[in-house]
Amino acid sequence: MLDPHVYSRIVVLTGAGVSVGSGLRTYRGADGVWDQGDNIRYSQASIVAIDPAGLWRHFGAIRAAANAATPNAAHRALAEFARRLPAERRFTLITQNIDGLHQRAGSPDVIELHGSVHRTRCSNPGCALAPFEDRETYESRVPTCAACGAVLRPDIVLFGEYVPRDAMQRIQDALADCDLFVAIGTSGAVEPAASFVRAAALAGARTLLVNLEPMDFPNPAFQEQRLGPAEALVPALFAPPSGTATGR
Repeated sequence: MLDPHVYSRIVVLTGAGVSVGSGLRTYRGADGVWDQGDNIRYSQASIVAIDPAGLWRHFGAIRAAANAATPNAAHRALAEFARRLPAERRFTLITQNIDGLHQRAGSPDVIELHGSVHRTRCSNPGCALAPFEDRETYESRVPTCAACGAVLRPDIVLFGEYVPRDAMQRIQDALADCDLFVAIGTSGAVEPAASFVRAAALAGARTLLVNLEPMDFPNPAFQEQRLGPAEALVPALFAPPSGTATGR
């Protein structure tokens, strides 16, 4: 039986499967949206310049769905686990998701690998405008930057773009000496996330995959695999030890 409370340097990586219980679909798997519609086309970095209106139609719909979603039991369980953890222990939560549900559940200091659909930024890399919180879906217009006039875009990492350097540095530091690594709701098939479990295993960590479906291509770096909905498995896995009060 895995008890995360006996570990002191825990890293959790979440993917789209953790938000299924909130009504958001995964990208891969039986009900995945990756190969449907314009998902591939509008996930490429080149689309910002080629078709900004199409980009906003696509990600505006994703933003609207994320706006309407609420955190589920898996998000809440991870947030509560972080709140209970003593100060001398370290818990690093990394997400591939852009839906912001971990933060809305109360998780502090979430490392976002792919940014957030709830933020907007200027497409001009030389512009001084900082990314800003934004719930507008821009269904009928392409927004432009008030500072430089360039097209605004969702603050997300598209294919062909790099994950922010500071995020990768924090992740590498956490993986270098973690003693427990748990991946939740992700196939682990896409880099850089696919290499995280290998780094954790090299550090001597116990490694566990929690996912609705088994891995298509088993990764030997995962020592254990538990199958089922994240909203059912995660609360049980990260529940308080028996006899522990949950109040603050």
